[in-house]
Amino acid sequence: MQKYRIEIKWALIFIAVNLAWMIGEKAVGLHDTHIDKHMIYTNFFAIPAIIVYVLALLDKRKNFYGGVMNYKQGFLTGLWITLIVTVLSPLTQYIISTVITPDYFSTVIDYVVEHDMMTEEAARKQFNLKNYIIQATIGALIMGVVTSAIVAIFTRKREKPS
Repeated sequence: MQKYRIEIKWALIFIAVNLAWMIGEKAVGLHDTHIDKHMIYTNFFAIPAIIVYVLALLDKRKNFYGGVMNYKQGFLTGLWITLIVTVLSPLTQYIISTVITPDYFSTVIDYVVEHDMMTEEAARKQFNLKNYIIQATIGALIMGVVTSAIVAIFTRKREKPS
């Protein structure tokens, strides 16, 4: 467990950042008043998500690998973070949907139906807690693997020749 202390720490930081982002989205009205803009601005979460992965891999390189880390070590670190975030995704999505923004589903359903984007039946099938838990879990896994693969390239560091 001590071996993965850094990954656990950064996975929990990632989840905290995700929850804070959702609180921010709710606060600026992206879950109600400005729901029409939600699909655009929610994608900007990629920026803090990537920053968290970069900081996590740099932390692992410095404090576990003594300042030297190859691609495989960085990628595996990212994968462990991804695994933890993915496993906790259902709980994270539950907190988002029931505590942070409990009216989101009804609001988005009303919006898409009112604007003839979907039928009410189709909207109810898409915008519900079960579907969002599935999407969040799959999304965390896919985006985490991709982010880990890319960030590991930029955080690797070879030992300087003597």
